[in-house]
Amino acid sequence: MQEYFSLAGRTALVTGGSRGIGKMIARGFVRAGARVLICSRKLEEGQATAEELSAYGECIALAADLSSEDGAKALAADLLAYTDHLDILVNNAGTAWGGSLEEFPAEGWHKVMQLNVTAVFSTTQQLLPLLRKRANADDPSRIINIGSVAGIVSMNENAWSYGPSKAAVHQLSRQLASELVSQHINVNVIAPGRFPSKMTRHIHQNPEALAKDCEDIPMQRWGRPDEMSALAIMLASRGGAYMTGNIIPIDGGFTL
Repeated sequence: MQEYFSLAGRTALVTGGSRGIGKMIARGFVRAGARVLICSRKLEEGQATAEELSAYGECIALAADLSSEDGAKALAADLLAYTDHLDILVNNAGTAWGGSLEEFPAEGWHKVMQLNVTAVFSTTQQLLPLLRKRANADDPSRIINIGSVAGIVSMNENAWSYGPSKAAVHQLSRQLASELVSQHINVNVIAPGRFPSKMTRHIHQNPEALAKDCEDIPMQRWGRPDEMSALAIMLASRGGAYMTGNIIPIDGGFTL
């Protein structure tokens, strides 16, 4: 069975790969045999992660600010120094903004939509030539977009732009999947529930808050890093070659 989930010989890019869910996925890809490039706004943070993951295989860090179209174009240009193709793209970089309904600023809407939605489109658009390079019917290239259960359920925790941004990622991914399937590029979405990250540290670093949060999850716990890695590996490997256009919650049953 191992050959179905091997990523040996494949090249992957994980945006926002220096920490949180991006780092979980990057670690899994490296351990599955892929050559992995990660990008983050802070190069030093990315280099520290790349050095850590290099204990398992090849991992390279790049600097990228995806908050503008120019940033996506610069990333595409920088990648050419390391590879002439991509087999796997994980659009993970994202942000959130909290505030009451009455006081939520327009800036909190625009910033979240730009990085969580527009950057997914721009990055995918700019990297299509690399993704097309080796794509074929037997081994499609893969795009894995990171959505969220917040794009499925109505609970928003005063992050008014976050859930709508992730719902937009889900729909954008369906459209991309429909458009790119004939080019042998599969597009799927991972929609995480609770996993430890910088965005959720105010909960998972507080035992009382964590226990309270788990009451809303049927499995009564948060997701583990290796569970996130395993799902991403499945989608990126031979095991996921016949899957496209799917929104896959990984949430301990939260969306139930």
